[in-house]
Amino acid sequence: MTQVIVLNGGSSSGKSGIVRCLQAVLPDPWLALGTDTLVEAMPASMQTSDGGIEFASDGEVVVGPEFRTLEAAWLEGVAAMARAGARVIVDEVFLGGADSQRRWRKALGELPVLWVGVRCDGAVATGREVARGDRIIGMAASQAEAVHRDVEYDLEVDTAHAESMECARSIAAHVN
Repeated sequence: MTQVIVLNGGSSSGKSGIVRCLQAVLPDPWLALGTDTLVEAMPASMQTSDGGIEFASDGEVVVGPEFRTLEAAWLEGVAAMARAGARVIVDEVFLGGADSQRRWRKALGELPVLWVGVRCDGAVATGREVARGDRIIGMAASQAEAVHRDVEYDLEVDTAHAESMECARSIAAHVN
């Protein structure tokens, strides 16, 4: 039985909308957790130190060793919730591509995971980024392909060609 669904995609690719739709269509309750939750939980000082996380004016995201330490604890915590019986949807941005997936695989261990790539053409994601008004312009374009580099998926969806609910239904069909 699938215990964790990991959605990986760049900024403004549509992951959050898919998560909300998944929570609506899946028969059991699923927790929604993501990298934004982690960043919001960190002290503001983590966004002003070299060791934390930096959002450059061109959209580049740089993470330091203090961020990695907290991220490792976060991954273990999410895995512990799943091992304790919670079903979890993770809304993630694999800034390091396959290296990011390896960190999640290590933390999740033997848990049954559905790995989902959320793709979106960079130009479409950039349009969403501009319309949202709460993102650094350039982040969507820089992440659109990079987050998928050498990542292995069970399923991929493309939000440039399908609405969130359609993507969620496709994902839900693979959940057992």
